[in-house]
Amino acid sequence: MPADNGVNSGANPQISSGYEAIDPATASKTQKKYQEERNKRLRPDGLTQYVNLGDTDEPSYMRFLKDTWDDGTTASLTLKDNDHFKFLILGAGIGGLLFAVRLIEDAGFQPEDIVIVDAAAGFGGAWYWNRYPGIMCDVESYIYMPLLEETGYMPKHKYAYGEELREQANRIAWQWSLDGRAMFRTIISQCTWDDSTAGWTVEMTQRAFAGDTTTTASVRADFIMLVPGLLNRPKLPKLPGWGKFQGPSFMASRWDYKVTGGGQEAPEMSKLQDKRVGIIGTGASAVQAVPHLAQWSQELLMFQRTPASVDVRAQKATDEQEWKQNISTGPGWQMVRSRNFASFLANTQPPEPVDLVSDSWTSFPSFSVLTGGAKTIGMDEIPDHVANLHQLDMPRAERIRARVDELVHDQEVAEKLKAWYPGWCKRPAFHDEYLQAFNRPNVKLVDTNGKGVKGLTETGVIANGRTYDVDVLIWSTGFEQGVLGSPGARCGVKVIGRAGLDMEDKWSKGVATFHAICTNGFPNMFFAGANQAGASPNYTPTLETFARHIAKIISASTRRIGKTQPTAKVVIEATQEAEQDWSRRVMVGAPTLAPMAGCTPSYYNAEGSLDNMSREEQMLAAPAGPWPAGLNNFMDVLEEWRSRNDELEGLHVSGVQVD
Repeated sequence: MPADNGVNSGANPQISSGYEAIDPATASKTQKKYQEERNKRLRPDGLTQYVNLGDTDEPSYMRFLKDTWDDGTTASLTLKDNDHFKFLILGAGIGGLLFAVRLIEDAGFQPEDIVIVDAAAGFGGAWYWNRYPGIMCDVESYIYMPLLEETGYMPKHKYAYGEELREQANRIAWQWSLDGRAMFRTIISQCTWDDSTAGWTVEMTQRAFAGDTTTTASVRADFIMLVPGLLNRPKLPKLPGWGKFQGPSFMASRWDYKVTGGGQEAPEMSKLQDKRVGIIGTGASAVQAVPHLAQWSQELLMFQRTPASVDVRAQKATDEQEWKQNISTGPGWQMVRSRNFASFLANTQPPEPVDLVSDSWTSFPSFSVLTGGAKTIGMDEIPDHVANLHQLDMPRAERIRARVDELVHDQEVAEKLKAWYPGWCKRPAFHDEYLQAFNRPNVKLVDTNGKGVKGLTETGVIANGRTYDVDVLIWSTGFEQGVLGSPGARCGVKVIGRAGLDMEDKWSKGVATFHAICTNGFPNMFFAGANQAGASPNYTPTLETFARHIAKIISASTRRIGKTQPTAKVVIEATQEAEQDWSRRVMVGAPTLAPMAGCTPSYYNAEGSLDNMSREEQMLAAPAGPWPAGLNNFMDVLEEWRSRNDELEGLHVSGVQVD
């Protein structure tokens, strides 16, 4: 495939959204409503309104991070001082497993060469921690669940539930003999490059099961891979009276079934039948948990700052005949299906003749604001680009608001549940029972008109100038955005590269990567993130692309050095010129994101603070965006680079003799 970076001036006409166009008068009125609702929610404190639980040692917050799933039965390597590993992978979720599998399958290494480190006590990443009732993936399981073709597994439903996703992670670990290569209950505090050993010194701490005992040690690794996932750092709001509430309280991402009763497999929350339950937040976890809470709670109060935009989910069981005939159709079927999905989200022209996934995502072409597309948007084209995307999005948004009226009987409640913002401004939700839950007499919407809750008391939550007493309080306030900070910072790790260079200091001067996986000054370190990479709500093919690409780089580098220095250690580092060129190509496409300006606050726009950036700050932030031409083009560019006979252009590869 051609090595086009996709940022050309070719035509990219908008496809129809599939909905009836909105007349200009209605569109103007809607835009005014969008602005009014946005302004209600803007706060001067921006991101600082939250406490990131990875950055605090305050006990009243730290207690929310307790691992309630650790039963001590999962096998784990023991941390030992001065241990040496060829590959140290931080992250035991989908990404970490894919990185390990590709090192084995594509680069020819052995499981014994690899150690996977995670603070959790098991595999799964986000699916290890998140076990709230109703948890499911909002992307089709046939393209989200990793390595289906290789494991021969058929998902039970079109959209997999959390338990099944965790089972697939364990299945992968077992199939590739990685279940004995994990070091669980372990965190990394610092990684330091050592020229004398051509490797990394890694400071780590492992906690014992069911206790506060910890072991701290320093180990060595030839290669470090940071794969923490995009939603690994939960956040909670800073509120007056924090810590005052006397009842049980927990985060959705650390659900406490000892309080509610039941379990993920059978969320029969009988302990809530005489309880008044409050849940704060309207993200995916709330949308999925609320129908179950409504069923079991004596009374449920849903505290809302901004309504979720909730489209049809259309969940269904997987039909075995359809699976064999139309889904798992031959070698490479999962990536073909993933690319088809990505093409519809990128508003690709001409469109694919068949929409293989055919769901509420693939009928959402305006989401291309975030995923990117084929056309370069020049600075003088921004006004037309913004207008075109709003025109494309508005019929869909109107349909979703009309859906609220169709499903919610109380018209006053329905009005408060309508999302008045473009579809790309917040992570969209998809569900078949959430809105109907508000028809139950025991469910009350506490809409705060954009102001949010104001504090806590011993007995409840302060909102709308009064206290709402609750027996149990659940926080569904989400995660820190996965593009903020350096790759090390997103893992909670201090990374020191060559000549004492702090990765966070480098990132503060502007994001700079080569192929979104490595950066100059930090040899033999690879990472997975969203900066400068192909974007999609389905992150699995991006992780698969990273994993294959890195495995091929290491394999080719090892072959090159092995020909002339068979006993030398391989050192791989991005050149400054290569990362500067890659960053330039990302910056050229930055205007694609222009419709994000004016969005209602969310983690997508750093709680609205991106709109207040100076020109200098905007220029500094521009390289942090996604690959502007979309995920499929990103994969094509990397594939073409790999096809050039191991040239490894943009990388400095050397062999270092170490005593």
